[in-house]
Amino acid sequence: MINQLYSKIEQEKLWNSEEIHLKRNEFLKVGGTINTNLYYIISGALKIFIINDSEENIIRFGYKNNFISALDSFISKQPSHLYIQAIKKTTLKSISKEKLDNFTQKDIENLKLWNCILQELALQQAEREIDILTTSPKERFLRVYKRSPQLFQEIPSKYIASYLRMAPETLSRLKKY
Repeated sequence: MINQLYSKIEQEKLWNSEEIHLKRNEFLKVGGTINTNLYYIISGALKIFIINDSEENIIRFGYKNNFISALDSFISKQPSHLYIQAIKKTTLKSISKEKLDNFTQKDIENLKLWNCILQELALQQAEREIDILTTSPKERFLRVYKRSPQLFQEIPSKYIASYLRMAPETLSRLKKY
């Protein structure tokens, strides 16, 4: 679905004119700001996180050939507490909410495709919340590894540990199984 949406946007030349190039640790978005763009990751990797009691809590990753957004701000056009930061050198394309809305409203197939992507994202978030609240660290690791093996190739372990709400040493032990 992601490749299909990317191709359709590409065919219609809807991407904003300039590619975005981020250096390692550079922010795409900081907390308290509005961002109504959807981004496609050409290369690199990013993390989405919030800061709670001076602690970074990673809630999502984005890497090559995936979309990423501060979805709450994208949908509501309101400030978001989310930060989006490059984990490594990253290149992105972007499309504004306005262009994407026009794209999805002009063709029912485009709308269906976008809705499928949003539904999949909602299911992933629900699974993640259930995992964090009800499963052991080992179960969380195994479920995420099964669901997203590419994550373990693209993202450094210290960030994955934060995402899984465990110490880096715990993740290291679990990866040996």
